[in-house]
Amino acid sequence: MSVKYRLTVMSFLQFFIWGAWLITVGNYWFATKQWSGAEFGAIFSTLGLSSILMPALTGIIADKFINAEKLYGILHILGGIALLYIPQVDNPTSFYWVIFAAMLCYMPTISLSNSVAYTILKNNNFNVVKVFPPIRVWGTVGFIAAMWLTNLSGNKASANMFYISAVSAFVLGIYSFTLPKCPPQKLIAENATVAQKLGLDAFKLFGTYKMALFFLFSMFLGGALQLTNMYGDVFLSEFGKIPEYANSIVVKKSTLIMSISQISETLFILAIPFFLRRFGIKQVMLISMLAWVLRFGLFAYGDPADGLWMIIMSCIVYGMAFDFFNISGSLFVETTTDASIRSSAQGLFMMMSNGFGAFFGGLISGIVIDKYFTHEGQRDWHNIWLAFAGYALVVAIAFAVMFKHQHHPEDVEHVAH
Repeated sequence: MSVKYRLTVMSFLQFFIWGAWLITVGNYWFATKQWSGAEFGAIFSTLGLSSILMPALTGIIADKFINAEKLYGILHILGGIALLYIPQVDNPTSFYWVIFAAMLCYMPTISLSNSVAYTILKNNNFNVVKVFPPIRVWGTVGFIAAMWLTNLSGNKASANMFYISAVSAFVLGIYSFTLPKCPPQKLIAENATVAQKLGLDAFKLFGTYKMALFFLFSMFLGGALQLTNMYGDVFLSEFGKIPEYANSIVVKKSTLIMSISQISETLFILAIPFFLRRFGIKQVMLISMLAWVLRFGLFAYGDPADGLWMIIMSCIVYGMAFDFFNISGSLFVETTTDASIRSSAQGLFMMMSNGFGAFFGGLISGIVIDKYFTHEGQRDWHNIWLAFAGYALVVAIAFAVMFKHQHHPEDVEHVAH
């Protein structure tokens, strides 16, 4: 089996695990368990908190102490055990701690999967910029496949979504041990400082203005990354409370409609190399931020009838919004950091975007929606999405003004070597 094919399988399963429950957990929470909205925001904040605590730590471990592919496999097996237990939970507090345990294991595997793929591809003399996006696109296919399986099997509000996720986590965990070896760099000089020996020297990147600003905006944009994953399926499903929309495809097949977002990712991922070479990292990230404004704004005015095209267009725009930021940011870190701290640096990027950003985004959005946009149990989705759009627009304008980066096409080519 070729290296590219093996990494494709890894990418598919990596995001299949997530797609089995991430988009539909809101229905499980609100419809099946009938728990509150503020507490739901706290549940999604576990993704962020886990990304604060774990990716940088596991990146250091992979850089200094243990093969990255082995650590990757161990984390998936442990995460699968936690996912397997979730259906037994019968109260919000216990649910929080069990999902938190699962996310402590899962979130660092996202950046680790990038590091594993980059290492294996480089060791086999592949051009990472050209080869990685077509491999990564199969992660999106895996996410879509899991969403469709969950919805079409009648489990979009069922605990079975967690069993599907757990089994796939076990499969990937075992499969990881068969991947080509990705040993620690162990590039430690005899006179190295304690920080260097522990791998903490990656944090010196915050001392560079451009990198510090990059990480800061990663955090701000990270606050928007999970909002439609948190609330999108619930938003569409709640159109069912309006009699004229109750039997619409948007309500009956809400998860399939949401999967258009991931389908669009497959196209935009493949376009990333062109956009990076043509426009550079700043413009690509700015395009992503403006796409988030459209994502939220179109949801604000969409409905299952005359506004259906807005819902579909919002889902299409999502591919650009999500992947232009995540993958371009990952490649930017890859081009601007030393090999000895590269896994750690990828962990820092994950920590700021899917960590601090998603943590505060999930926690604050749950509180704000519950306090200001929920009246007599009904959520005011129009103004919720407009508020999110306004936030994304402010971030985009600030980024355009403050982040100074001269585009050099040869910088992108550096990733290939």
